[in-house]
Amino acid sequence: MDREEFAARIDHTVLGPETTLADAQRVVREAEEWGMNACIPPCYVAEVNADVTVATVVGFPHGQQAESAKRDEAETAWRDGADELDVVINVGRLRAGDDGAVRDEIAEVVAATPLPVKAILETALLTDDEKRRACEAARDADAAMVKTSTGFADGGATVGDVELMSEYLPVKASGGVGSYEEAAAMIEAGASRIGASSGVEIVEGYPGEE
Repeated sequence: MDREEFAARIDHTVLGPETTLADAQRVVREAEEWGMNACIPPCYVAEVNADVTVATVVGFPHGQQAESAKRDEAETAWRDGADELDVVINVGRLRAGDDGAVRDEIAEVVAATPLPVKAILETALLTDDEKRRACEAARDADAAMVKTSTGFADGGATVGDVELMSEYLPVKASGGVGSYEEAAAMIEAGASRIGASSGVEIVEGYPGEE
């Protein structure tokens, strides 16, 4: 793929607890300049003037909100102008074996708006069997993609996890991807999208570019 196609796979991200409106606006401007998408906190979606695809998060970062709260978050983000939703699954319910509740909650968010939904698994907290069950729940709930991580757990995207998850749905590799080489390895493993706070550095590293 060429540089433009590569950049379009990057969700340039700012989601830390100290993120300001100015930070969100900067990330959107950089995404516009470099041909990326932007992923920003939901509280700022209505306030940014974006000419790029804007993703925001639901149930962030731990996924333990009530199902109705996640649905309301999704609807608010849609009204505010978000283009995509990244929703954190309830890892506790998954690990307790309540896969149906995980599936139904994702499906509730999917049904709440016409926006594409990425289900965030938080893979660093899961066994391979749990990752597969989470992917099955997301697929059965009609999620558009599965995403590896929030960036708030100990561990992020790995090549092995991307390979496993891509057996079920398109994958967004997120968490710890900070260079072109790391992003390219994730794409080679099957990732369709990369989430990273280092989006500019990643695109700058594309071979042959200044």
